[in-house]
Amino acid sequence: MTPPPVRVGQSAEASQEVTSDLVASHLGSGSLRVLATPAMALLVERTCRKMVEEGLPEGESTVGVDIRVRHLAPTPLGRSLRIRAEVVGVEGPAVDFRVEVWDDVEKVGEAEHRRVVIDLGRFMRRVEAKAG
Repeated sequence: MTPPPVRVGQSAEASQEVTSDLVASHLGSGSLRVLATPAMALLVERTCRKMVEEGLPEGESTVGVDIRVRHLAPTPLGRSLRIRAEVVGVEGPAVDFRVEVWDDVEKVGEAEHRRVVIDLGRFMRRVEAKAG
């Protein structure tokens, strides 16, 4: 397996509008029409995944193995988010990220996330063995 194609200090940014499918009342994590914490976690994972997977050879991918999200402030439906992820560590196949999430007004979240590079064939054999 190849080493992760990222280095410490590398960063990526993404933006996302808070749509109705990302609010707490839709996802069931709350009753309000504000960005849901599980949706914030998804945006963090998606941004980090893209950063690593863009440079991987065919047959390799990544999986998220750890995430810690701190949701600091609400973001209403229709507002925009900006996500900035930075690589803070690379150990073997593992990549560690520190992430900040901002809306138009303030910082609304922070996260630490770890992804691991995997061999897709081996991984899918494990999945199929479990599925029976």
